[in-house]
Amino acid sequence: MREISKGANVSLTALSEDAGSVVVSLGWSSASGAGDADVSVLLVGEDGKVRSENDFYFYNNPAAADGSVQLLGKAPTDSGDEDRIGVDLTAVPEEVARIVVAASQYGGTRFGDLDGLRMTVADRSGEPLVGFSIDDASVETAFIFGELYRRGEEWKFRAVGQGYKTGLAGLATDFGIAVEEAEEPEAAAEAPEPGGSVAPRAAQTTTAATPGPAVGPAAPQTAQSETGTAGSPAAPEAAEPQAATAGTVSPAAPQAAQTAAETASSAGGSAAPAGRPPGPGAVVPAQARGPRTTRKKVTLPRAPGKSLAENESWRPARLFPVPSLKSDKEREVRATSVLLSVMAQVPEFGRRLTAAFGAPAGRMQTFTEVSLPHGDTPRRPDGVIRVERAGKLWTALVETKTNGNPLRPEQVQQYMDIAARRGYESVITLSNDVALEGTAMVDVKVDGRRKHKVGLWHLSWAEVAHQAQLLIRHEGVGNAAHAWLLQELLAYLQHEQSGCHGFQNMGPAWVPVRNGIEDETLCLGDPRATEVVESWERLIRQVCLRLGGELGQKALPVQRVRRGSDPLSRRTAAAERLCLDGRLSAELRVEGTSSVIAVTADLRTAKIRTSVDVPAPEGSYPLVTVRRLVRLLAEAPADLHVESLVEGENGPRGTLERLRPEPGDLVPRNGAAVTGFRLTLIKGMGNSRGNTESGFIRSVDEAVDRFRQGVVAHLGPLEARAGRRG
Repeated sequence: MREISKGANVSLTALSEDAGSVVVSLGWSSASGAGDADVSVLLVGEDGKVRSENDFYFYNNPAAADGSVQLLGKAPTDSGDEDRIGVDLTAVPEEVARIVVAASQYGGTRFGDLDGLRMTVADRSGEPLVGFSIDDASVETAFIFGELYRRGEEWKFRAVGQGYKTGLAGLATDFGIAVEEAEEPEAAAEAPEPGGSVAPRAAQTTTAATPGPAVGPAAPQTAQSETGTAGSPAAPEAAEPQAATAGTVSPAAPQAAQTAAETASSAGGSAAPAGRPPGPGAVVPAQARGPRTTRKKVTLPRAPGKSLAENESWRPARLFPVPSLKSDKEREVRATSVLLSVMAQVPEFGRRLTAAFGAPAGRMQTFTEVSLPHGDTPRRPDGVIRVERAGKLWTALVETKTNGNPLRPEQVQQYMDIAARRGYESVITLSNDVALEGTAMVDVKVDGRRKHKVGLWHLSWAEVAHQAQLLIRHEGVGNAAHAWLLQELLAYLQHEQSGCHGFQNMGPAWVPVRNGIEDETLCLGDPRATEVVESWERLIRQVCLRLGGELGQKALPVQRVRRGSDPLSRRTAAAERLCLDGRLSAELRVEGTSSVIAVTADLRTAKIRTSVDVPAPEGSYPLVTVRRLVRLLAEAPADLHVESLVEGENGPRGTLERLRPEPGDLVPRNGAAVTGFRLTLIKGMGNSRGNTESGFIRSVDEAVDRFRQGVVAHLGPLEARAGRRG
């Protein structure tokens, strides 16, 4: 991978012969675990203007209808978070000269609070081509990381690194997008989101795009503009002048007031997700409408309709039945056929699963049990995916495992060799295991002498179910038939006999490590402890996938590390802590919320602790805050432990059952200031390594669910008041 500095540019065609479709990644980390940013993409013409509102892609407008741009969402990495964007350069309209990739922050945070700001571009096979790191961020709330631009018949990448103190509004103005600031009503600040999150306090509204000049002239880009703080975009190479930036479009900014979305919902409009912006082109002069969408999406209600069955023993007929499955081979064949057929019939779902692998947006066909020549004996991969766009084919081989069966390296190696010889772009493995950054699911050898590169990708069945649930419950699909197909797929995956339940086994090292901790015989440096740490990370990532599917928002593990951290050394350190104190710890956050849920499994006491720290509103009286907290937790479990956080000492604590009649017991007797509260639930831990009723995996799932539904979901109003500090 080539590293370039700010202002430099490089030809993607010169770096790879397979750069017709690329994956752009924006990454960062946060030592506190609190930093985050939203990615946005603008398609700009030769005149420096976006052509229409549909050329602005962000959280609430994540994909282009022609498949040229698709925001793939956040993914956890070993050093923080990474936002990925799929760009099919062959599908970008001719009148688009530049593709600008940016990110913005909300809630008072700044890019200087983040570490490891970085942009990378990879080709269709996943091979990183070029990287650019930003090390001069400070008070900016928006950044242009880089841009892809045309030069003749080729595409180039330029490292920009321009920051804006005025957030997305300042960035948008440079491209002719008029953004009007509006004061958010007080009520909106305390409106809780699902899962206990709170809408951002700062509100931004915009006017609709109309032909003719924008409302107010757009500020031109200058070397030292008022908004830019990290320098203007680097001067392009000679004979490549930068277009002036003025525009006519007014898409909504990503910090729009939640009140407008709620009002729109009650009036029959389509409201944006809580805490997120309305769609591009929304007219919000009185904060009375939701976003205007290009087409109506179909989602299925969470509550099932009234059943016509005579009794509860009746089971509804299913499109994909599973009771007849007898062997692992039958499960693999059925699961592969079911999944690939739905991918081909539901375009949104098929694209969602393949876009991250470099597949273009086009006509998809899928096949199972295909015979391919390989020496004297033909090989039969479980499936083949073929996508056609503009007369070109993208093809992937699929190898499937179910019921916890591991992938076989020699089998995957054969498929990689076949794909390389036949010109296929990818090999996709699909199993119950969850992939971790820095560790390969299978080890394969790549012949560097081959001109054609093949990408090796992995999907977990948990990720498949996550994407299906996001579409049918939250984001919607094109029509009711597609929603029904996804619902049938989800019912199949969740059936106890399908074998497609995601990560279900802590591995052979679990029992000896657990026993070694109990009898204090586990020694430092035991490799089995590292195996357990890796299994714990896979479990936490699967918990995040399940939560994200239920809530309709990304849920990610929190990585409190800085740039340059080595995944192996980090896991080794976690294994040492496990040997010393017998605990496995993790933190996770639902995107758009301020709550970080801590999960700790104590193998010595066989207890699982789930907790969250809630800051106290600044300037409020301690007793008033305590009483308010107890009222908010009226429906929380009585065994919830509540502790006052006092700087430099242990604060008062007690169970909610004891504190309800006497909330004043949480106020320190010495008059010390209360900075916040720690809420904790404790439950018994399962011992077995699997997902049975007594299994460790099941107990972690139940602990997180109980804590989120019984505690975190009630904390929105208190967090809103705490968020207004300063």
